[in-house]
Amino acid sequence: MQTLSNAIQVNHCLLKEVVKDAKLLVDATCGNGLDTLFLARNAQGAHIYAFDIQQKAIDNTKEITKEYVKNISYICDSHINIKKYVRDKSIDAVLFNLGYLPEAAHEITTHADTVIKTVDIVKDLLKTNGIISIVAYPGHDEGYNEYLSLLKYTKMMDKHIFTACWYRLHNHINAPALCWIEKQG
Repeated sequence: MQTLSNAIQVNHCLLKEVVKDAKLLVDATCGNGLDTLFLARNAQGAHIYAFDIQQKAIDNTKEITKEYVKNISYICDSHINIKKYVRDKSIDAVLFNLGYLPEAAHEITTHADTVIKTVDIVKDLLKTNGIISIVAYPGHDEGYNEYLSLLKYTKMMDKHIFTACWYRLHNHINAPALCWIEKQG
């Protein structure tokens, strides 16, 4: 059995240590709620902001996280508007799981320009040692565009402030990719 066979598993493995003492977390693309649920289960009382542009995604997330509702703000809005909701400059971690909502309209998807602009905003809201994790899906057209745009963007990040790394299954065509960004100081 493979224990770390995809980008989401690796992401959750890396995040477990980060979120256990976290105070403020953001799921920028809550979708079906699995990342929000992961955060709620592994963070000891942190407040979580769960964003999505689709009400169906918010409803799905509310349903799966109902036992943690007191710690979660559900926001049906684009993650690019994060500063309307999160004004504190001490975010511990921000998660993005890009693409489209599974079992929903595939034409409603995240877009490279919005994702890059949002990452640019949230990197300034991170506390020292804060994390931005992004799972990208290069197997569809917009996902491939996002992946390439993020590769270019992260390569240009100031190495004195941010460490950016990538994880992707090398021998799998169009495998999801994990981008892990840490703010050093």
